Amino acid sequence: MKLKCGACVGWACLLSVLAVQAQGKGERVELLPFGDMDRWMVRMVEESFVIGGKTKYLYEVAEGDTLRNNTPYHNTQSPWATSTVMAKVSGVYKSSITVFPEQRGDGFCARLETRMEEVKVLGLVNISVLATGSLFLGEMMEPVRDTKNPQSKLNHRIAFERCPMALEFDYKVQPGGKQIKATGFSRRQQLDVWNKAEVCLLLQRRWEDEEGNMYAERVGTAYERYAEATLEWQNGHRVPVHYGDIRGEEFFKPYMNLIKGEQIPYSQNSRGEMVPVREVGWAAPGTAPTHIILRFSSGDGGAYIGAPDAKFWIDNVKLVYED
Repeated sequence: MKLKCGACVGWACLLSVLAVQAQGKGERVELLPFGDMDRWMVRMVEESFVIGGKTKYLYEVAEGDTLRNNTPYHNTQSPWATSTVMAKVSGVYKSSITVFPEQRGDGFCARLETRMEEVKVLGLVNISVLATGSLFLGEMMEPVRDTKNPQSKLNHRIAFERCPMALEFDYKVQPGGKQIKATGFSRRQQLDVWNKAEVCLLLQRRWEDEEGNMYAERVGTAYERYAEATLEWQNGHRVPVHYGDIRGEEFFKPYMNLIKGEQIPYSQNSRGEMVPVREVGWAAPGTAPTHIILRFSSGDGGAYIGAPDAKFWIDNVKLVYED
């Protein structure tokens, strides 16, 4: 099933764009592949009988016929992946759905939701896990087989060598209330922290050592969080990309710093292994990036932390360049 058809674009090469739109003197605006959010592929997942045997419908920013038979999804034409996922744990199939297509005018947008995923089987299991809705460039490594080290399931491997001046997109947001933490393996915790939606674009210069470890310098940073509800579409919103070491700038926030701890992104190395990409410093001015990380999320708390029913709508994702 396809919600809308269109031309295929190779997902691994962001240098290919769907559209170029002049917007003002001295700049060029380029729509990312599938960035108009108008093309979606449907997946059918038959959850295991032991947890109810329901048929779930999952959605990916891509195109193609409906994917059936609990087939793991690997994006080969679209660069976008989502936090929606099929899991297979101890032979049991379960799905988590946090990203949806939503009608917008004659096309669609992406709706990211934070949701509680519950598995209750009398006498067997009673688990509640909080899942934040995320849309990102890269790949979700399916099927997910456990809840350990969530970042290791997200493959941020998109090569990119250009230097945009800004990220542009349409959005509206309902960040929800205070966050909770629900990992499924301990009691749900209420946190005294208000949830925020966020967008994060990082440009990195990466390299790999002889043992397959991966490292990076931060080349560019574009990062915003949204604490207030904005339920009218904000069209053509721009987040500037700042280059070099930005720690001394007035706009700098702690969350813009080099990534440490549990939030370190992962990528496949040259051996096909999923390894952390450790940021070791800030790149010197004029350094060209080798990779891009771009993520939209309905929450800013990390894995299993967020506000249930928080929503973040995204459409028309573009990069802006000096012309």
